[in-house]
Amino acid sequence: MTRPLILVSNDDGITAPGIRNLVHLMKQLGEVVVVAPDSPQSGMGHAITIGNTLRLVKTDIFEGVDAYKCSGTPADCVKLAKHYVLKDRKPDLVVSGINHGSNTSISVLYSGTMSAAIEGAIEGMPAIGFSLCDYDPEADFSHTHEWVTKVAEQVLKNGMPKGVALNVNFPPKRNENIKGVKVCRQARAKWQEEFDERFDPNGRRYFWMAGNFVNFDKGEDNDEWAIANNYVSLVPVQFDMTAHYAISEINAGWDI
Repeated sequence: MTRPLILVSNDDGITAPGIRNLVHLMKQLGEVVVVAPDSPQSGMGHAITIGNTLRLVKTDIFEGVDAYKCSGTPADCVKLAKHYVLKDRKPDLVVSGINHGSNTSISVLYSGTMSAAIEGAIEGMPAIGFSLCDYDPEADFSHTHEWVTKVAEQVLKNGMPKGVALNVNFPPKRNENIKGVKVCRQARAKWQEEFDERFDPNGRRYFWMAGNFVNFDKGEDNDEWAIANNYVSLVPVQFDMTAHYAISEINAGWDI
């Protein structure tokens, strides 16, 4: 039987430890092709390159795997993979990550990791974004392996609803084992930014963005709760951002 074709990308760049872990796991499930950014693209969201050239260079960074590094964004990588690298071959699965840091709650909006997955869903391909909620430079990804494999196997077996991608986040490695998977919703939370005003040696002003993540959600059915309680969070997400409930309210209440 033909092995599934799996496209791998990320936003941390092709040399990141997370994508190395993901490629290793996906090689056990199918034929792997990698198209990933040649440098970190965290926080790029669903940006695409329209005013500059795109470079695509083949690399042997992963033994036995066709891999390409791209000068563009994660969304660019998936587009180039579909339309140029793979040409007439449609992946059975698109996976992105494993991101080094959380993509729970509102972070999904800014995430290059999830934008690669959502681009796959836009193109009609089952897609998953994986993230580890640990920013330590020496973060251990090993405890995610079992769950990455299980989720990927289920998507390969069962497919995905049209236009839906999975946002999968893992708690950091702790002394206790992960309790399981929670299929849940995105928590109601936000980043509360602060901008530190500074001056360079030439006296020119610049700003450095900082801030804190604020969780307003007290429910026990969301991704923030799942991660805090040592579960893997699995949130189905879609690219249709229409607030469907608001259509009737606006039609009924507005004089337009």
